[in-house]
Amino acid sequence: MQVTETLNEGLKRGYSITVSAAELEAKVNEKLAEAQPEIEMKGFRKGKVPMPILKKQFGQRLLGESMQEAIDGAMNEHFEKSGDRPALQPEAKMTNEDWKEGDDVQVDMSYEALPEIPEVDLSGLKIEKMVVKADDASVDEALASLAETAQDFKDRKKGSKAKDGDQVVIDFVGKVDGEAFEGGSAEDYPLALGSNSFIPGFEDQLVGVKAGEEKAVEVKFPEEYGAENLAGKDAVFDVTVKAVKEPVAAEINDEMAQKFGAEDLDALKGQLRERLESEYTGAARAVMKRTVLDSLDDLVSFELPPTLVDAEAKQIAHQLWHEENPEVEGHDHPEVEPTEEHTKLAERRVRLGLLLAELGQKAEIEVTEAEMTQAIMNQARQYPGQERAFFDFVRQNAQMQQQMRAPIFEDKVIDHIAEGAQVTEKEVSKDELQKAVEELDEE
Repeated sequence: MQVTETLNEGLKRGYSITVSAAELEAKVNEKLAEAQPEIEMKGFRKGKVPMPILKKQFGQRLLGESMQEAIDGAMNEHFEKSGDRPALQPEAKMTNEDWKEGDDVQVDMSYEALPEIPEVDLSGLKIEKMVVKADDASVDEALASLAETAQDFKDRKKGSKAKDGDQVVIDFVGKVDGEAFEGGSAEDYPLALGSNSFIPGFEDQLVGVKAGEEKAVEVKFPEEYGAENLAGKDAVFDVTVKAVKEPVAAEINDEMAQKFGAEDLDALKGQLRERLESEYTGAARAVMKRTVLDSLDDLVSFELPPTLVDAEAKQIAHQLWHEENPEVEGHDHPEVEPTEEHTKLAERRVRLGLLLAELGQKAEIEVTEAEMTQAIMNQARQYPGQERAFFDFVRQNAQMQQQMRAPIFEDKVIDHIAEGAQVTEKEVSKDELQKAVEELDEE
């Protein structure tokens, strides 16, 4: 087997690989010899079929396998000897297309090598970490927000008209073709206008009614309505409005706290304080992570594989295009050409991605099975009732696993970098942290 270098420009590499006919024949004979003891054929005892007959019967198929194995072996041997790491899957193409049995095999291989990553002195990094405490004002604000969600209703002033968002207490009787139907009647029913809990059009017709008013509400049941005897039918509901109530926030007390599963108001405040500080910690970490990446980007510079940069730029351009055109759900749209700005961002991502991968490898950082399982379970919760199916799907999909593993690995590398850097904590206000987070989105 012969490997000859044909290209060495920057990170681009090219090689010509020759696998001799003699090498191929030796591989075929080796495979036949391994299989011979288990082969049975009419006229011969098991394991006693002569080699020439085996070669005539199976030689062509084994020749193809041997050719692929020889080429793969040559490529692997080259990477082991050279120390090169291809940025993407190498391209390999057979050049003697008129090849016939007995000829040598000529293959051209090309790839872009990953660059040498320079050493980084992490001890020289200076990182500022924001710290925010959940003060009483923030807890009170969160309590008020909870009270809004746990709203009650109180009677409006006599003669007031019902508004969207109000609650009307009604008696109603539904009729189709003048006949009342089963399940179409109720008394003292509290209906929140705008909740869309009734047939489309029902609630809209009650906006503006007053307590004591009677109204005939005309609607049409949807074609796909669950009850077949009502689907697509016109109906009239005779409605009597008994009360019109406006929403009011729940009173902040022990009773409200118990609605949210807390023992009392003090316990609820404690839970809210913990939740807020957890949110602040997560936001502060995102800001710190950007600081780390910016610092690393300033520290290192090395040649980047053009193919990786091009692929990343196209992905960025495509993603941003869809964000700007949310009405287009599919991908059957004109090709989106990356701009200079997209390419610049792609270069940063590729450079930092390669650097973090190198730092993580040197620090022997790995994503554990427990961490992967937890990540899958967290994401599976987004699919109620289908958690097991999602879990199994991820476990059987290597690409999906890699997509979930990558951010976990990156976060662990960031933690490793922070451990070796000079980190100072700075206590800031919630507003200052919020401003820093908003600036992340703007970049």
